[in-house]
Amino acid sequence: MNISIAEARRARIAVFGYFSLAGFVMGLWAAGLPSLNDRLDLGPARLGTVLLLISGGALASMLVTGPLVDRWSSRTVCWISGPLSALVLLGPAVAPGFPHLAVLAVVFGLGLGVTEVAMNAHSVEVERAYGRPIISAFHGTWSLGGAAGGALTALVLRAGLDAQTLLVVAALVVPLLYLPLARLLLPAVPGQPAEDAPDGRRAGSGLRWGLIALLGLAAFAGHLAEGAAIDWAALHARWILDTDPAAAPLAYTVFAVAMTTIRLLGDPIRARLGSVRTIQLAGLLATAGYVLVLAAPLTGETLRVACAWTGWALAGIGLATVVPVIFSAVGAAGGPVGRALAMVTAFGYSGLLVGPAVLGYVAEASSLPIALIIPAVLSAVVALTGAPAIRALTARATAPVPA
Repeated sequence: MNISIAEARRARIAVFGYFSLAGFVMGLWAAGLPSLNDRLDLGPARLGTVLLLISGGALASMLVTGPLVDRWSSRTVCWISGPLSALVLLGPAVAPGFPHLAVLAVVFGLGLGVTEVAMNAHSVEVERAYGRPIISAFHGTWSLGGAAGGALTALVLRAGLDAQTLLVVAALVVPLLYLPLARLLLPAVPGQPAEDAPDGRRAGSGLRWGLIALLGLAAFAGHLAEGAAIDWAALHARWILDTDPAAAPLAYTVFAVAMTTIRLLGDPIRARLGSVRTIQLAGLLATAGYVLVLAAPLTGETLRVACAWTGWALAGIGLATVVPVIFSAVGAAGGPVGRALAMVTAFGYSGLLVGPAVLGYVAEASSLPIALIIPAVLSAVVALTGAPAIRALTARATAPVPA
């Protein structure tokens, strides 16, 4: 199907909006967790259970959404999932107690997972229509949306208002914001069902499981390394580097700013270097960053914080391009992308889910620096598994079609 330049540009605006609103909802939810904890008197254990249930729901829906995208089109699924993913925030916002919250958290996670796969699948289709890298900036706007959600929550609380009210209003208003964006998405092109795939391979993008596993491993490694920075950078600064409590959170801030900046600016980098070299460089930079973080306590007292922050910045720069490059490679292989993209997304999301907890257990048994060796090694795995998989996908995409 031929897509006009005007249609592609409108769809690009729509996908920017989808990523921004999805990030905004997540930012509101994350920033409102302390207030939710206080309102329901959850405590660490029950709050952790709620977060686990959300992640479990998201993982389950991701695996189901892939075939739906291939059968009905990413446009159709985006039309439904975008507004729904914001509306289901209403459940946790008004939950009267932990039992209700536990059930509604699963529903919230289901909505998040469907939207994650659908909007990423559509972003791949828009990049195909453009014929050049544009996916990285979408992920950058997701981060900006999250920051906006957190900032709005902080302003509401500072003004003496209730975070619960903000969540309720957002759950009712944000779905309406999705609707004009959905009208701008690319025309629906339903994919071919699995059993009708002409070459006998697994439907979706027709990718063999070996390639999906390699891409999934790279996504898992990248997400786990990212989750390690999100949850442990500030604690590393406080516990290991003995920084001031007010300065410790800046370790994560450095990482987040570096990652967001590169995601917003990373598409021209990939256009110049190519996907294979980009993911190799990503793994190298992230590994070097973690090495600097691990080496920081061994430097002088005046240098250790600067060394660690430089390391977190390098890690953020490297990890910023991992997911966009992998998703783009799936799209470049041709054919419907829903099933393969859902599998790779689930692999990656599981890294974010289990990684920080595993690091916590290792840190408890040994030390935090020992635990951070894991994301350092996995950062190298990003390059070692991602590069050959993307090289194979590139060769597949450029291979002549048999007559």
